Amino acid sequence: MFADRAEAGRALAAALDHLRDEAPVVLALPRGGVPVALPIARRLGCPLDLLLVRKLGVPGHEELAAGALVDEGEVRVVQNDDVIRAYGITPQTLDAVIARERREVERRRRLYLGDRQRAGVAGRTAIVVDDGIATGATVRAALAGLKAAKPRRLVVAVPVAPPETVAALRREVDGVVTLATPERFHAIGAFYRNFTQVSDEEVRAALAS
Repeated sequence: MFADRAEAGRALAAALDHLRDEAPVVLALPRGGVPVALPIARRLGCPLDLLLVRKLGVPGHEELAAGALVDEGEVRVVQNDDVIRAYGITPQTLDAVIARERREVERRRRLYLGDRQRAGVAGRTAIVVDDGIATGATVRAALAGLKAAKPRRLVVAVPVAPPETVAALRREVDGVVTLATPERFHAIGAFYRNFTQVSDEEVRAALAS
């Protein structure tokens, strides 16, 4: 049980200290991942940036992902071809979903980042941080897009995640660092005493600090 995201971030930062000499870049999934990532970036003395991800929901079945948009300085489309075929999603329908979610990604980029210079990940160790992972669908979409940016090493760092999700992620990245892997996993918020929603202002303040 963590007091809040900041406490979880400090504990996670200690577990990531061995990456300090690699001059990594820390990429937080907003909004909940930002207060976790801030202590990590401070301890490692490295840049903090955002990894903006939007699921491309299947029309009428929005919980299913036909793909995702990932923005790490450039917006990339990651398609789930199996879902697209299974639901008969036409290129026109997919394009409309992409256009809608691209507008949202761009809105969030303007809101959170403005004219801020993005931290490049090519050839660097990229540490992807969130406040926890349940199924891992969003993080996997983020990773698929991030790999196209050609980081030298890709590490996922979260305070808590179920063991099966961690095992699946280990097959996709160079490392997974987590503080707790409970067998009984219902919701990320159950592992925090304070899990209040992170505001847009908190995100902007963290990036400016």
